[in-house]
Amino acid sequence: MTTTVSSEARQGKRVGLVGVGLLAVLFVVGLLWAKWLPYAAKTSTMATTHTWSGGAIFAKAGAPGSAPSLSGAWHFTVAYFQSVWPAAVVGLALAAAVDALLPKAWLLTALNRRSRIGQSLAGGAASLPSLMCTCCTAPVAVGLRRRGAAVTASLAYWVGNPVLNPAVLVFLFLVAPWQFGVVRLVVGALLVFGATTVVARLARPQVSPAVLAEPLAPVRVRDLPLRYLRSLARFTVVLVPEYLVVVLLVGAVSGWLSDFSELTTHLGVAAVLVCAVVGTLLVIPTGGEIPVVLALTAAGASVGSAGALLIALPALSLPSMVMVGRALSWRVTAAMAGAVVVTSLVSAVVLSLL
Repeated sequence: MTTTVSSEARQGKRVGLVGVGLLAVLFVVGLLWAKWLPYAAKTSTMATTHTWSGGAIFAKAGAPGSAPSLSGAWHFTVAYFQSVWPAAVVGLALAAAVDALLPKAWLLTALNRRSRIGQSLAGGAASLPSLMCTCCTAPVAVGLRRRGAAVTASLAYWVGNPVLNPAVLVFLFLVAPWQFGVVRLVVGALLVFGATTVVARLARPQVSPAVLAEPLAPVRVRDLPLRYLRSLARFTVVLVPEYLVVVLLVGAVSGWLSDFSELTTHLGVAAVLVCAVVGTLLVIPTGGEIPVVLALTAAGASVGSAGALLIALPALSLPSMVMVGRALSWRVTAAMAGAVVVTSLVSAVVLSLL
């Protein structure tokens, strides 16, 4: 009996190591293609020019303040997916790998620390190499939560990707005044490592004894490819259609909602709150907030509005929230959106003071 148990444990460990190895290969190869190499080239260019090439993606939906339209929705959606599709593919591939290849007990050991602060630190640290926008990282956050990762860790991974993205921080320091990069880093850390611990208190108990008792890995290595394909198909069928539909809907109103430069004139200080709320709902590719805040400051608009958008635009979006809502719970997702609005206001105040 003891020999049988020992043999099964060794086999489970071996299969787990194979699964982790496959996940590592997908992670490195996928991100080299979708993120690391393209952003290295972009960084090299910006280090020379110190300018951001291209404008805000909202222009694809029409002129700022233009009425919602099907044409604007279509042009915005096409432009958006032309920018993000490699990262979206990698995000789905990694989500399926986390779900099918990574032993659950190993995942819980890595992320489910004793304290919520420890969980947020683990999830936030895990997010740093991915360099993804909020929508592309949403499937991975869903996969983490479904595998039993703590809500705090899942939230920190979800918002840590876009807010503490090392590439975007480098871009900011290269093309914007230093205050923008500092505020993004400091307030972003407050959101990722602080706000997530508060929001997670709304969640129900996270790990059951049954989860901890699950075997480390599938019994046979040959089971892994089929498990992976099933998981990939499930994520694709469930998440991709709603992602496409919600991006199209948001694209229809993006031109109308993105007239940030006129808000201060019409609303005064209240414009900052509007920017924080609207920015939390709109969807952008990685780094898409940079041309927006640069254009605002160049136009002489409120620094507070730019500060709010510096956090609100990248941190979350309505499509991202729709994708993670069932896995994290709609209550937790809504609370996280509220936390983004609050920290965006903090960003506005700090940037105004600097």
